[in-house]
Amino acid sequence: MSEPRVAVIGGGVCGLGVGWRLASAGADVTVYDRGQAGRESTWAAAGMLCPQMELRPEEESISLLGLESMTRWRGFVDDVEADSDIPLHYRDEGTLFISADHDAAEQLRFLHDHQIELGMPVEWLSGDAVRDREPFISHNVVAGLVCLDDHHLDCRGLVRALAAALTRRGGTLLENTAVEGVVADGERVQGVRVDGALVEADAVVVAAGTWSGMLDGLGPSVKPPVRPVKGQMIMLRQPEPRVLDHCLWARSSRDFCYMTPKADGTLLIGATVEEVGYNKDVTAGAVLDLLRAAWGVLPAVYEMPLVETWAGLRPASRDGAPILGRTEVDGLFMATGHFRNGILFAPVTADDVAHVVMTGETTDTIAPYGIDRFAS
Repeated sequence: MSEPRVAVIGGGVCGLGVGWRLASAGADVTVYDRGQAGRESTWAAAGMLCPQMELRPEEESISLLGLESMTRWRGFVDDVEADSDIPLHYRDEGTLFISADHDAAEQLRFLHDHQIELGMPVEWLSGDAVRDREPFISHNVVAGLVCLDDHHLDCRGLVRALAAALTRRGGTLLENTAVEGVVADGERVQGVRVDGALVEADAVVVAAGTWSGMLDGLGPSVKPPVRPVKGQMIMLRQPEPRVLDHCLWARSSRDFCYMTPKADGTLLIGATVEEVGYNKDVTAGAVLDLLRAAWGVLPAVYEMPLVETWAGLRPASRDGAPILGRTEVDGLFMATGHFRNGILFAPVTADDVAHVVMTGETTDTIAPYGIDRFAS
């Protein structure tokens, strides 16, 4: 099939990434977003790429997918920047994970030992060694890890860059254009319904985040089981000279937060994990908890101006892993359910979903993550 017409539903990092890769491969692509592209969970994310930090023995398959996607990030950045001329401020010096008490340090030691067993580049630090790297860290901090393969970038810049790259490659981005549903004739997709009319397409990619399962026309076997998981975040303004340079995760026996310094001098602090449906209110309690956790390890946050607060909705699948690739409906594909790893999984989602759309071949990388795993 030459120059297939592809409709991508959802203009977040994964929808834009898939659309861009498809357009680069010669497809006639239109990406639809019901609002402004990337302004939901992608815009709300901190931009951390932390497969080492997120490593969980009980989530081995998710961890392995994250590690695979991480190997592609440098090339992904180079390609996006080349097609958009927008810098992504990609930082690869590693991420610092610190413990504010001895109980948390024991948990950190377990993570360190597990990473060593897997041959990962990780370095154990004493509390003093942590402060050698980041002098404004509290003396309450007793230990730390440097995860050298955990990086970060500017998510909001990534949205702008992917949108520019998509259109430069010949794709179309339609913002403020809601897709009401997928149209299929028996076992074959026909296109999408927009404003009550059929827009024909040879293939449809569902990348609508937490709204993926709400699309009309999806039968029970192809309706992705995703739900919203709320995350609240804070943006502060660092002084000059800045008091934090590394991307930082901090844990005590009571609190947890992460802090991500950005090129523009802001400092992002996050994030809560809340099962509250589609509620996106920013709450005083969440702001208090995040600031308390950050202040406990970086007292200088007390004097920083508060720039912005927000909440995003992560699309979580039933088993916490993404839903990728083909479905039993010919021409219908999934790129959703990424939960807290949407940014990390962006390269593998863009590459491998675009590949199966163009060739019909499912790569070994995404084969375990098809929607058919939820069949009863």
